[in-house]
Order: sequence, then C-alpha cells, then structure tokens
Amino acid sequence: MIDKTKLISLIDLTSLNDQDTNDIIEALCKKAITPFGNVAAVCLFPRFIKLSKALMQGEHIPVATVANFPTGRAELKAVLTEVELALVDGADEIDVVIPYHDYLTGNKQSTTLLVKSCKQLCRDKTLKVILETGELADNKIIYDVSCRVLEVGADFIKTSTGKVAVGATVDAATQMLNAIKEINPNAGFKASGGVRTPEQAQSYLDLACEIMGESWCTATHLRIGASSLLDALLSI
Repeated sequence: MIDKTKLISLIDLTSLNDQDTNDIIEALCKKAITPFGNVAAVCLFPRFIKLSKALMQGEHIPVATVANFPTGRAELKAVLTEVELALVDGADEIDVVIPYHDYLTGNKQSTTLLVKSCKQLCRDKTLKVILETGELADNKIIYDVSCRVLEVGADFIKTSTGKVAVGATVDAATQMLNAIKEINPNAGFKASGGVRTPEQAQSYLDLACEIMGESWCTATHLRIGASSLLDALLSI
C-alpha cells in the first residue's frame, strides 16, 4: 500500500538540469509545499541557492545543492571551494559526488579524504555523499565504499546523481542500509536516480523499515531524490 503522505515528506524535490532558470526553480519551490505536507528539501544547482532560500523563508524546507557534480572528477581544492561558496550562499545540505573513478582503480584514499574534508567545512550542515552505485556495480564494492565514507563523516549516503545509465536499485540500497546499520545508525540513506513511481518509492521505504526499523524512517534519516515523483503521488 502506498503511503502518500509519508513518501511526500521524504522527497528531496530536485531540478538539476542545464536549462534550469529562475522561473523553473520558483515553480519547483512552490510545488514543495503541498496539501499533504511539505517535502523534505529542495535540491538544485548552486547558482539558485540564494533565490531558493528567499522563496523558502518561513517554510522550514532545507535547500540542498550539489558539488563535484556529476562526474566526480574535480580536484579536491576545487570541490572544497565549491562547497564553501555554497555554504556562504546559505545551503543547508551538500550532496557531493565521490571520485568513484579513482576508487575503482584502487585509489580509495581520495574518496575518504574528500568526504572528511567536506565534512570539516559543513560542520553542522548535512553532508550527503553520492556513491554513483550504478558505476560501482559490485555489491561488495558498494558496501565497502559506504562503510568508508560513513566512518569519515558522511551524514547521508546517496545512490546516484541520476546522470548515469543505472541509478538507484534495491540491491545497492540494501548494501548501503546494511552499512549504515553496522557503522552509524544515526546516518541516513537517500535513494536517487530513476525513482519515478509511487511503487518504486514505496519499495525503498519498505526496505528501510525492514532493515532499520519504522521509527528510523523519517526525513532525518531517509530521503528520496526525485523530480517527477511528487506529481505522481499527488495524482493518486
């Protein structure tokens, strides 16, 4: 059974398209406030942070943005500058892509260094770490990466940028939730990349409840990154 109100409360309502404009982001922010309650956050490119903060004033909806996005290939110094500027502009949450290409070729240290350095900048702001699980592919690697980034400060671990062929999968989510349960149950999980239907969203909620327990499954710990999911939920 689809729990519409619950799922809406978990959505990171997202627009990360090259053609995004102020008008598009204003419309996104208006949609974030629904008759069934507000979404968990809005997620957009850094250039729209100030606009979104102004639009969200008084609504208690966090503004999230991205860094090292979507390729994960930027130099560490550039990523940290990007994060710092986003925080200065008022971002409440940072979704940063790990250098997963390096990880797959054996350089695991670059990933842990990036996450640790970003968390030092974020302090009490939420750091969501994007693993790009569709590119990692192997369940053992997904679990290993999840554990490593949780150990060095990730507040959330997130499946995908939504910009590669394979986004979120239940298999990847299972590995990530098991890592959270083992390493830091206070951390969170975000399913993102291809989550479009209420049925898909409910499957991640059900999985998280099964592994972490129902009381864990609030926006504090569980998010679903999506652009069209909200419309689908509101239509049922």
